[in-house]
Amino acid sequence: MDTDSFLFQAFIYLTAAVVSVPIAKRLGLGSVLGYLIAGIVIGPFVLGLIGEEKTDVMHFAEFGVVMMLFLIGLELQPALLWRMRAPILGLGGCQVLITGALIAGLSFAVADLDWKMSLAIGMTLALSSTAIVLQSLGEKGLLKTPGGQSSFSVLLFQDIAVIPMLAIMPLLAMSVPEVGELVDSIAGDVGNAGGESATNGEAASHTHGANAGHDGGDGHGSTSLIAGLPGYLQAIIVLAGVGGIVFMGRFLIRPVFRVIAAVKLREIFTATALLLVIGIAVAMQAIGLSPALGTFVAGVVLAESEYRHELESDIEPFKGLLLGLFFIAVGASIDFELIFSNPGLILGLVAALIGIKFLVLIILGRVFGMRPSQNLLYSFSLAQGGEFAFVLFSFASSSRVLPDQITAPLMAVVALSMALTPLLMIVNDRLVQPLFAATAGSESDEADTIDEQQSVIIAGFGRFGQIVGRLLQANGIETVVLDHDPAQIELLRKFGRKVFYGEATRMDLLHSAGAESAKLLIVAIEERERAVELVHTVRQHFPNLEILARAYDRRHAYELNEAGAQFIFRETFGSALDMGVEALRQMGFRAHQAHRAAMNFKHLDEKHLRELAPLFRDTDNYVLMARRRGEDLERILRADREDRGDHTTDHSFEAAAPDKGLDPKNRAAG
Repeated sequence: MDTDSFLFQAFIYLTAAVVSVPIAKRLGLGSVLGYLIAGIVIGPFVLGLIGEEKTDVMHFAEFGVVMMLFLIGLELQPALLWRMRAPILGLGGCQVLITGALIAGLSFAVADLDWKMSLAIGMTLALSSTAIVLQSLGEKGLLKTPGGQSSFSVLLFQDIAVIPMLAIMPLLAMSVPEVGELVDSIAGDVGNAGGESATNGEAASHTHGANAGHDGGDGHGSTSLIAGLPGYLQAIIVLAGVGGIVFMGRFLIRPVFRVIAAVKLREIFTATALLLVIGIAVAMQAIGLSPALGTFVAGVVLAESEYRHELESDIEPFKGLLLGLFFIAVGASIDFELIFSNPGLILGLVAALIGIKFLVLIILGRVFGMRPSQNLLYSFSLAQGGEFAFVLFSFASSSRVLPDQITAPLMAVVALSMALTPLLMIVNDRLVQPLFAATAGSESDEADTIDEQQSVIIAGFGRFGQIVGRLLQANGIETVVLDHDPAQIELLRKFGRKVFYGEATRMDLLHSAGAESAKLLIVAIEERERAVELVHTVRQHFPNLEILARAYDRRHAYELNEAGAQFIFRETFGSALDMGVEALRQMGFRAHQAHRAAMNFKHLDEKHLRELAPLFRDTDNYVLMARRRGEDLERILRADREDRGDHTTDHSFEAAAPDKGLDPKNRAAG
C-alpha cells in the first residue's frame, strides 16, 4: 500500500480524530487537546503513520483557519466591529509591540544575538494561535465574554500585523547601504512608474521577496501577482481589493444567494457558500493579503444578511473538520527528538515564552480596565506562540535573517506552547475561575461594557427570567440581559446566551442598556429588596418605560405595585394553577370544568389583590378583609359550579381580558 498517498493519509487523520476526540471530551480535556494528542500519536515520534513533510491533506486542513474567521465575521455586525476598534488597535497594538520588544530585548541581552535576529524573534513570538484560542473559547461558550472579546481583538490585530512583519523580514537581512538603495529605488518608482532601471529591478526583487512565503492563512508560500509593481500601485490595488469585497457583500452577493436559494437545492447553496470563501481567499492571496483577513471582512459585511444563519450552518461542518486536521498536524509537527536532545533548554524557553506573554497580557488587561476574572481568561488564552510563527521562522530562515540552528528549536517551542494552551485553559476554568465565582458579586467588581441596545431589557436571568427571554427570542424579539451572578453568567454563556455582568440598579448600566429608548423592562431578580429598588429607580428616572415585575409572593406584589410596577406576576401562581387543574381532573372533574374553575379563581384572586392593595401595611384590617374575600371566593365558585352543572359547551379555555394594575394604574397577575 502506498502510505504516502492522499487517501491513506486522509484515512489516518480521520481515524485519529474519531478515536481521540471523544475520549478527550469524556475526560474533560476538550476537543483541541484531543486533536493535538492524536497528532502526537500518529506523528513521527510515536507510530510514524504520517511523515514529517506536509502533504496535500494539510493544504485543506490549514484552510480551516480561513473558514473560521469567515464564520466569526458573520457573528460581528459592522457597528459592533466599529465599537471594538479601541481594543483591536489599543489592546492588540500594545500587546504586539510590548511583547515583541520585551522578547527582542531579552534575546539581545541574554542570548547575545544581534539586533536584527532579536527583532525577528521578538516579532514572531509576539503572535498567538488564532486557531487554538478561538476554537477553545468557542467550544466553552466564552467567545462572547469580555475576556473572549478581548482575546479576539488581539488575535485580529496580530493577523493584520503579519503582513508588515513579512515585509520587514527581507530588510533585516540587508546591510545599511542595501536598505538605502531599496528606499531610493522605491522613491524612483514613485517618480517614474514606468522606469526599468537596475535599481527598480532590485527593488522589485526585494518587494517580491517580502511577499514570498506570505500565506495569510494557509501557511504555504505563495507569490503575489502584484509583487513586481511599484509600491504606490500595490497600495491602490490592495485598497481596491478590500473595497471590492465590501461592495460585493452589500450589493452583489445577496442577489446571487437569493437566486441560488430559489433553486431550492441545499447542495447548490453549500457549493455557493464554499465558492464565496475560496474565491475571496484566492483573490486576497493574489494581491498579497491574508486570505483569512479577506474572508473575515466578507463575513462582517454579510453579518446583516438574511442568509447569515444559512451560511453558518453550511460552512460550520467544513470548518470544524479542517481545523481538527490542522490541530492534528500541529501535534505531529512537534519535534520530540529535538526536545529530548536538550530538554532543559526547550522547556525553559517554553516556560519563559508563556511567562513573559502572560505577564504582559495581565498588565495590559488591568490597564484597559478588565475585571480580574476576565483578565485571567484572556491572559491564559493568549500566552502561547501562534501558527504564523512557523511561516515567519521559515521565511526568516530562507531570507537568511535567522539560521536553522535558531529557528528549529524555536519552532519546537512554539508547537509545544500551542499544545499546552488547552491545559492552561483547563487550569483557568477549573482552578482559577471558581475562586472568583465564590467571591464575586461585590460592589467592587466592575460591570461589563454593554455594547448593544434593544427594545426589551431583562434584569435577572435565573430560572424565571430565562423562560421569558427564551420565549421572546423564539419569537424574534432581541433583549439586553443583565445579571450579577458570575457563575450563572458563565454557565449561560456556554449555552450561547449573551448576558452582561452588572448590578441592574445602577443608573449607568441602565443608560448603557438603552433604558431611555427601550419599551419594556422585565424585572426577574430573585432578591425581593433589589427588585423593589430597581422598580423604584426606573419609575423615577425612566417614566415612559413599561415595567413587568416578578413577585416572590403576594406581599412582594404589593411592594412592587407601591414602587410603580405596571404589571406584576407572582412567580409560582401560574404553575400552581396548572397543578390545581390537574388535581381537579384526577378527582373526577372534566377538563373544561377544571380549566373554568382555574380561570374563575384567577380572575377573582386578582380582583381581591387589587382591592386589598391599599391595606397591605395595616395588618389587622388586611387579615380581616382577606378572610372575607376568601369566603366570598369559595361562595362564588360554588355557585358557578352549581349553576353551570355539567355543560360541555362553554368558553372555559378563554381567559378573561386582564385588568391593568392593582389600582387604576397598576395590575397584579400571574
